[in-house]
Amino acid sequence: MVVNSLVMLGAMPDLDAVVDVLRERLIQPFPRFRQRVTDPLGRRPAFEDDPNFDLADHLHRRALPAPADQAALRELIGDLVSAPLDPNRPLWHAYLIEGYEGGAAVLWRIHHCIADGIALSRVLLTTTDDADADSGVAPAEAGHSTLGRLASIPGDVVSAAGSVGRAAVHEGMESLAHPEHLRELAGGALRDVATTAKLFGSPPDEPSALRVPLTGRRRVAWSTPFPLAEIKEAAHRRQVTINDLLITALAASLRDVFEEAGLPDEIHTMVPFNLRALDAPVPADLGNDFALILLELPVGDLAPAERLRELSSRMGKIKDSHEAPIAYGIVGGIGLTPPWLEDRLIGFFSEKASLVVTNVPGPRRQLHFSGVPVERILVWAPCSGSLGMTVSIFSYAGEVTVGFMTDTAVVADPDPLARAYEHELSRLC
Repeated sequence: MVVNSLVMLGAMPDLDAVVDVLRERLIQPFPRFRQRVTDPLGRRPAFEDDPNFDLADHLHRRALPAPADQAALRELIGDLVSAPLDPNRPLWHAYLIEGYEGGAAVLWRIHHCIADGIALSRVLLTTTDDADADSGVAPAEAGHSTLGRLASIPGDVVSAAGSVGRAAVHEGMESLAHPEHLRELAGGALRDVATTAKLFGSPPDEPSALRVPLTGRRRVAWSTPFPLAEIKEAAHRRQVTINDLLITALAASLRDVFEEAGLPDEIHTMVPFNLRALDAPVPADLGNDFALILLELPVGDLAPAERLRELSSRMGKIKDSHEAPIAYGIVGGIGLTPPWLEDRLIGFFSEKASLVVTNVPGPRRQLHFSGVPVERILVWAPCSGSLGMTVSIFSYAGEVTVGFMTDTAVVADPDPLARAYEHELSRLC
């Protein structure tokens, strides 16, 4: 559950300047970056100050091997993101990678328990030199914050959903041996029958090339940047949202790449939806404030316009439902269960999907890090549970880039996915 992000720089920054920026803008204002997680027997995990904290243990220099091109960078990142974080230290690292295309790059690795994608995006923004009001995150429609309005749903909906997860403590293995029992429990607590039926009643995704035993070794790739203005214009012309257009291109590219290996006509993806107000201050203790929803992707043999209409309709139904806050409450309740049961319940949900898709809005204007220009920003959401692929959409300075992370058992090299995505998005625009 590590969020990985790559910040590409136009020049090599001064190392002392980088150290000063991290100490003054990250370590001091946000205590989580100098705290470790304790996991005492019989009690909930908690953060505590690391008495041996040393920034040098978390900031590393790496020289990119020749020819220092994109292939070399992808290979190095794949090796770095496959390694687990040390649980005895604060759960983050930053790698200053020297020599990429005559400049440099910074790979951030931050565990999801510290913060969600929206919070981390805003935290990393504070480490730049131009973080003023005009360079803030893009409008809500450009990211998965399109459901932010759901945070205003009456609290009894979220409270009831949380009771379902907490009840699993008392239900124990009964919930796992007989999933219909958990569905009945949810139906008794929640009035939104259609949503609870979807969350608890959906069967696991069919076996496919995306659902195979994982190796734990990761590889990454990314698309070329797309002009956000062109995507927005195409979405307006087709009377859909930007998000609809971006995810439709993903569904089509999955079909392109996996057609010979075989995919069912419909697969589910886990989609995080932000419930955090984008204009609210980021709390010092950061944390997570998002929900996971299930989106069915039409990956069958459809014309581009038909696939887009179908995807847009499905997204619209989710926005008009209580699915995001209900899922938020349920997952929060599951987090209160004993670890052995929590793992099984998480598996119960992750088996319903074949991949994770995130869409995080980034800064609208070009920024600088330690005095050098930030050329591009990429994000890779974690591969968690039995899911071996994540697709992460990030907007920055008027452009959208899509990052792919795959377990090598699913795709040994995700670069063809990135190229297929470029082709399909171009067709829609």
